[in-house]
Amino acid sequence: MNQQLTDFTPDFEKMGGLMPTIVQDAASGEVLMLAYMNEESFHKSIETGEAHYWSRSRETLWHKGGTSGHVQKICSMRLDCDSDTLLLLVEQVGGAACHKGYRSCFFRELKDGVCDTCSPMVFDPKEVYK
Repeated sequence: MNQQLTDFTPDFEKMGGLMPTIVQDAASGEVLMLAYMNEESFHKSIETGEAHYWSRSRETLWHKGGTSGHVQKICSMRLDCDSDTLLLLVEQVGGAACHKGYRSCFFRELKDGVCDTCSPMVFDPKEVYK
């Protein structure tokens, strides 16, 4: 049964104005990163079709890939049942979501008591963020 919904209204007030945003590769389903959106970054993302977030460390709006060129083109947005978490399905341009140069921000894996790298390094951050 296909049901058309008309309500896609994130509740930014629940978490003090910031909403956790999970970012997945639209093609592979790989989790690339977790970021936060506020109302401004949410609307800017919809307006441009590219991911914008709120930087908690810099306290400013942040266009993902604005410096590196590794932008995230939004294929779709999903809102959870409580309207307080977003899921973005994106095309990761340039292959890297992580500012440390890895494909995914979740590049460290603990498995059988051993920590290892589980996501490829795509670029050298020292070269990109001069």
